[in-house]
Amino acid sequence: MASSAEPIGNQVHRSSCPTTDDERAAVLRELESILSSPFFHTSKRSKQFLSYVVQHRLEGHEEPLKERTIGKDLFQRPPGYATGDDPVVRVQAGEVRRRLEQYYHSTPGPSPVRIELPVGAYAAEFRWAVAESARYEPDPTESSPEESARVRTPLQGETGRRARKHQLVTRILSGVAIGLVLAAVLVESAVYRAGARKSAIDQFWSPVLGPSAPVLICLAKPTVYRPSADLYHRYSEPHAFSTESERLSQPPPLQPNDKLVWGDMVQYPDYGVAVGDVYAAIQLSALLGRMGKQSQVRIGNNYSFEDLRNFPAIVVGAFNNRWTMQMTSNLHFAFVEENGKQMIREQGPLGRAWSPKVGPHGEVAEDFGVVTRLLNSETGQFVVAAAGLLANGTQAAGELVSSQKFLEDALRTAPPDWTRKN
Repeated sequence: MASSAEPIGNQVHRSSCPTTDDERAAVLRELESILSSPFFHTSKRSKQFLSYVVQHRLEGHEEPLKERTIGKDLFQRPPGYATGDDPVVRVQAGEVRRRLEQYYHSTPGPSPVRIELPVGAYAAEFRWAVAESARYEPDPTESSPEESARVRTPLQGETGRRARKHQLVTRILSGVAIGLVLAAVLVESAVYRAGARKSAIDQFWSPVLGPSAPVLICLAKPTVYRPSADLYHRYSEPHAFSTESERLSQPPPLQPNDKLVWGDMVQYPDYGVAVGDVYAAIQLSALLGRMGKQSQVRIGNNYSFEDLRNFPAIVVGAFNNRWTMQMTSNLHFAFVEENGKQMIREQGPLGRAWSPKVGPHGEVAEDFGVVTRLLNSETGQFVVAAAGLLANGTQAAGELVSSQKFLEDALRTAPPDWTRKN
């Protein structure tokens, strides 16, 4: 690989592969420093990805790393899987580039080597710091200014000045012309991109639309108990609550002081999906159908961690869904329970907190939810979480990611490259 030099601050960086044991050791030390930093420490997949591409380069492999090879080795994809339908490698590479940029932006002090992952490639590059003095080595074929002055005649000096002035004017005019051409190209490119720009809802959902596998819509099913039929009969008038329909639609006539035993309650495994979760699942399923994407609804124990490894998924609900709690526990906004009170808390010592507000008759006056779109570092798959503190918050989260208008409003102040970020 040819070496190149690029000035950065008070140094010059040359790009080349390590050729000595000392250089290899420096790369490994830099890799260890990166992986132990806060930007990589919590992301298992990003650490594996960066270690993989760096080791591949250090081992002297000349052939370029292929997307399918990484997908097979790191993400357990079949050898012939369709990379166009499953962008997991491209997305993880973008995540690693983002974390590397954050690391070098926040890490003080010079480093003898900088590890980079260029856009459009999966091979790591190493940029080595070179002393500033190396930039100004004299050209032995050039004569010194004093020597040139001794042999230059007055006529030659005047001619040289006119030639340099002519060259300067020519360069200025050429620069202006090139600038005008570039400006025209940029304007035309911007107009074209504006016309071809995808809608907010297409950009948000594009990662789960790529893979050919269906999207799993995952709902929790908590344990539910109901009064037994004997309890209904014991506390009701004759012939009342004689059918299951009556027992499902009316409460038993119990008084606050009536005593029950545990045997009066019966577990019903067929009941218990939360109302807000159902509303959100219907909205999301309808949206995916309009976008031509197949989906499957999974409830309770009908999906597992292994399913989330193999399929893109939408996880609905918060405190009733263990996968939501597990996957969002380290995010900036997390669902927490403190002293029996459920809330959304912003991570950090000065983080804000949000709790639902309930009216005097138990009605929900205000609720809050969180929408999360991420590449799960544990599964390697895209996961969207739509979850609220109560049913209203979950339903609102489902509405947010199903509505073009709501998404446009929500993403209006997002950074320009939000599509490449969690």
